[in-house]
Order: sequence, then C-alpha cells, then structure tokens
Amino acid sequence: MSRPLRLGVGIGWRPEIDLTVERLPGVDFVEVVAENLRADQLPESLRLLRERGVPVLPHGVTLSLGGAEPVDRQRVAHLASVAQALDAPLVSDHVCFVRAGGLDSGHLMPVPRTRDALDVLVANVRAAQAELPVPLALENVAALLEWPDNELTEGQFLASLVERTDCRLLIDVANLYANARNVRTDPAEFLDAIPLERLAYVHVAGGHEHGGVYHDTHAHPVLPEVLDLLRELRSRVEPPGVLLERDDNYPTDTELAEELAAIRAVLAER
Repeated sequence: MSRPLRLGVGIGWRPEIDLTVERLPGVDFVEVVAENLRADQLPESLRLLRERGVPVLPHGVTLSLGGAEPVDRQRVAHLASVAQALDAPLVSDHVCFVRAGGLDSGHLMPVPRTRDALDVLVANVRAAQAELPVPLALENVAALLEWPDNELTEGQFLASLVERTDCRLLIDVANLYANARNVRTDPAEFLDAIPLERLAYVHVAGGHEHGGVYHDTHAHPVLPEVLDLLRELRSRVEPPGVLLERDDNYPTDTELAEELAAIRAVLAER
C-alpha cells in the first residue's frame, strides 16, 4: 500500500475565482471539477499553476458509481484524459448515484447502505479503476434522508468499500456536519469506523440552515462546527491535505485567505 501524497492546504479552482486562486498566498494544491474541463483546452490559469508545481486534482461529479447501471466508460475516459493532461497524482468522485432509469437527478444521491448495493458499487468502482491511470478517491456525500432498511452504517459501508476495492477516501467534514444535523448521524462513530490510513484528503465547505434543514451550499462561510469536525479528524490522523470548497457567492480574496488560515490553524494545533 503506497503512502498518501502530502498535499497541504488547497482550494477549489473555479473560473470565477481563477485570478484569486493564482494570487492567494500558500495555496499548496487545487481541485477542479473534471466535467467542466477539456483535456485539450485547459484554462491558462491551470497551466500557470501547474508550471508553478501546484498539483491540480480532477474531481468528478457524474460517474454515478453507486447506480444500478454499469459505469459509463466515456465518463471514465474523460476523467482519465483530464488527469493525464494535468499530470494529476489522483482523481476523485463520490459514493453516490446521479442517474437511474434514464433520468438524471442533478444531485449527488446517497446510496442505500445494503450489501446488495455495496456489491453494485464495488463492481462499478473496480470497472472505473481499471480505466484510470491514477488512484481513485471516493467522497462521502451529504444526505437529506436515509433510505429504509440500511444494513450498515455509513462508516461500515465505506470501510467495506475500501477493503474490497483498495480505493482511497476523500472525507468531507462539511457533509459529516450536514448529516449529523439532518439525519442524526454520529460523526465520531463514522470517523472511528473508516480506515483513516486510506485518507487521500479532506473537504471543508460552508452552508446554512433554511426551514429547519441544513444545506451544504458551498456558498456560505465555513461554520466553526465544521472546523471542529476537522479538529476531531485531526485528533485521529494527520490529513494528507485539506481543501476549501466554494462554488457560489464568492467572497473577497481576504475572506478566502482567512478561511484558509483558519484551516491551517486547526492543522497546526497540538
């Protein structure tokens, strides 16, 4: 088993904040939404970051690895081509499905945590891994509901997935917070169950409550409670990398720099 790549502290690259990302101090790595890129027409900003030696990690949102249908090889091929164009050390997607019966939900839907669903997920992950040139990390998602008749906790489900596929994990502590709020899961129990030695990196993001439901918006400041969960994870393992996600309602450079500094402060605690 290879040692995880040391990434540091990063931010999600988006076209709307490309200049911001370029000039923010201390950005060790960035993540890009793979479906928004063409391997043969990379944005100048990403080429500049690569020339500086900043790792750029493609993050997929449409593989639908938890769906009952076989994995779409064209989508995997696109992710692979973007990874090669960026010389990326790894790629990622989600433990979810986005398509079923010819319909696209437009959302990252949680997978029923049954052994049958796990078998399907494992088969799709293995099929994707066979076509990818670099390791695949898979992310836990935020959920607004729990499927009935779950047979495994989320931590047990992910642990079994890693054991059977040797994939890596991308843990989103903002999603852990959302699930604790919305479906009453226990983040500490989750962190105790997953194989932290397979951690690739961590996501941190903001959200807000509306109508009694917490929404993982990626458009609001990071809550102290989310940083507390990063601190909880940090008490168990040294994260190879932590990345700030922001997808809308972009703040000033100063505010983004302050959020990155808050992440670094948590990681520096002893």
